[in-house]
Amino acid sequence: MTVIVLSGPVGAGKSSLTAILSKYLGTKPFYESVDDNPVLPLFYKDPLKYTYLLQLFFLNTRFHSIKKALSDDNNVLDRSIYEDALFTYINTIQGSISQEEYAIYLELLDNMMEEIDALPKKAPDLLIYLDGSFETIMDNIQKRGRSYEQVDDNPELLAYYKLLHQHYGQWYEDYNYGPKMKISTDDLDIAQEADWQKAFGLIEQEMKKLGLR
Repeated sequence: MTVIVLSGPVGAGKSSLTAILSKYLGTKPFYESVDDNPVLPLFYKDPLKYTYLLQLFFLNTRFHSIKKALSDDNNVLDRSIYEDALFTYINTIQGSISQEEYAIYLELLDNMMEEIDALPKKAPDLLIYLDGSFETIMDNIQKRGRSYEQVDDNPELLAYYKLLHQHYGQWYEDYNYGPKMKISTDDLDIAQEADWQKAFGLIEQEMKKLGLR
């Protein structure tokens, strides 16, 4: 059983890579709940009011996903519980989550991680971090066209994206639950066969090194 999790900022291309990678490996994809998330549009309209609710929603769904993935057959997740705290931290910096709420959140996360640690398989076999420039990320967000993700006349949302992007590199360096690799996405369009083969070549090389292929 092989579990691969993808990570990276909003707009990094995780869902697209998850779809192709899982199909190529013959595995099951686990997708982040976005289009059917009832809280996300509310968050983008009024972050101060709905941020904490959104983070609890994501924490709960990511917890269920990683438990199922670690107990299931081979699979790929387009985001995981391991980076959930980063989003909560950024919102705390911006003042959308209070210090009291943040402390309660961390206690809940710790309890969940203890439960995961008790599973027969305790962590993913490989984490793939999609690393792109802020310009690439913003271009991707604009292209996919979700209205509530756009930064037009929304300086607070732009600041949120910038903070998230600035902190992701350190998050990746600090990740220590298992093997990890980084793929630069600035000159990568996996919808193009040549780019996909290049990305998969890097992933397959790492998987072979880890004995996963």
